[in-house]
Amino acid sequence: MKVNIIGLPEGNIVREYPEKLKAELILKEVEHLLPYPAYGCRIDNAYRGLLHVVYHDCTLEFLDIRSQAMWLVYQSSLVMLYIKAVHDVLGKDVQVTVNNSLSKGLFTVIRNRKPDEEMIEKIEKQMRKLIKKDLPIIKRHLNRQEITTLTEELKQKETGNLIASIPSLNHVEIYSLEDETQIFYNFLVPSTGYLKYFELRPYRNGILLRYPHQSDPLKIPEYEDQKMLYDAFSEATKWGKLMGIKYVDDLNNRILNKQTGDMYLMQEALHEKKISDIADEIAKSRRRIVLICGPSSSGKTTFAKRLCIQLNVLGIKTLYMGTDDYFVERDESPIGPDGEKDFESIKAVDTKLFVRQMKELLEGKSVDLPVFDFVSGTKVYGQRITSIDRDQVIVIEGIHALNRTLTEGIDEKEKFKIYISPFTPISIDRHNRIPTTDCRLLRRLVRDYQFRGWPVTTTLASWPKVRSGEDQNIFPYHGEARVFFNSNCIYELAVLKKYAEPLLKEVPRSEPEYAEAQRLLEFLRYIEPVEDDEIIANNSIIREFIGGSVIVH
Repeated sequence: MKVNIIGLPEGNIVREYPEKLKAELILKEVEHLLPYPAYGCRIDNAYRGLLHVVYHDCTLEFLDIRSQAMWLVYQSSLVMLYIKAVHDVLGKDVQVTVNNSLSKGLFTVIRNRKPDEEMIEKIEKQMRKLIKKDLPIIKRHLNRQEITTLTEELKQKETGNLIASIPSLNHVEIYSLEDETQIFYNFLVPSTGYLKYFELRPYRNGILLRYPHQSDPLKIPEYEDQKMLYDAFSEATKWGKLMGIKYVDDLNNRILNKQTGDMYLMQEALHEKKISDIADEIAKSRRRIVLICGPSSSGKTTFAKRLCIQLNVLGIKTLYMGTDDYFVERDESPIGPDGEKDFESIKAVDTKLFVRQMKELLEGKSVDLPVFDFVSGTKVYGQRITSIDRDQVIVIEGIHALNRTLTEGIDEKEKFKIYISPFTPISIDRHNRIPTTDCRLLRRLVRDYQFRGWPVTTTLASWPKVRSGEDQNIFPYHGEARVFFNSNCIYELAVLKKYAEPLLKEVPRSEPEYAEAQRLLEFLRYIEPVEDDEIIANNSIIREFIGGSVIVH
């Protein structure tokens, strides 16, 4: 059996084996050649756990947490270890909930317990003890009846409800660590010895379970109190409670029972009220430049234009602008580390021209605003000669809107800054959250196919570079924002599934993007699709991605 091991810094190697063996044993032979610890692998373009048995000639690549899939594997494995340690310290009846991503970690809550330093120290000490023992994490496959019986025995009500809400679900994988048994929806590492990098930190009424970021796999990031994001997730949770949707099974049952109409209407009402409140705050502030920033597929365009409408209702005229028209000429674009043009960098924007024209507009001058021609790669003038009234507001959206370099030289008292992102208030169950990143990726691949004609493979292939650009150009500046807008539609995964699932299924095994397509399909199988989405309002943010929007054309 020949195994072609690729992705090694010093080049690919071929190993021959007389019989089948686990990927973990191959890893032990080559791990000294890898730059970082591996937590899984890709075999012939499919993600596999390290306990997967290799039994035929294949191409194998070991993956560390720089891969989004393995980053999630590490997080899930760490959650399993954390729950086990909490139960060892506080007792098996204690409920642990993983709420959301926060401060480069996961915000967790132990029911009816407000953790103190002593409690956290004991839990972390127990986690280190379990890691030192390098205990096996054992995987089993259970059929529908077996998993139903197990959830009743373990008193895991949310998981039992989830299984019941998915008629097509026939099997589930469960994991055991000594006497701790939990369900996870992606594979885990083989043993506790892999989970060396983490820290626990008290936060509000819970505990932050922190781990390395993809940009530095061996280091816990410097702590940053993300109060605005905490408040945003709290608001998202409140919205979920108002609609009676906390877990995926709540959403599935609404869909199965054809009770979606009120859910759509209430979501739009919540968004409209929030946008109206933001418009009121802008009016009171008397600031004339509104800067809207958010990562890819967060719904910036729809939000910005709906905000303009709400400002108009208050009698405030607006000028809507996107920063894409201020790209430098294409032959002047900066070059990234990979040797290709970097259109995500702030250096790809003609900031001097932008600042000069914004100042001229605020001074009441007539300005020849550029329109960027993406075919020729140049700015075109003479099409938008514009001036604004003294009390008119300029609404600007773009990925660099909160970067002070973009508006350097403009008085800070003129700027009202908004951060937007889709934070989902629902989880799969008590300890399996839904990553915001996956929500945005599904939005983007549906939109790219619908309106740009891009195949799913193109979107999936470009996503890591998009994410890297966000880490550099967007996320470091969210703290600049005065307010946050959550653009998530609580039902959106069920709507997106109808569009995304067929596209993902078409990705052939021969394509490098097959593994990521399969990961998303595995995640989507727990969500019932919405087949009829005509009732969704035509100004909804989700319309920006599935079509039918009266705002984004």
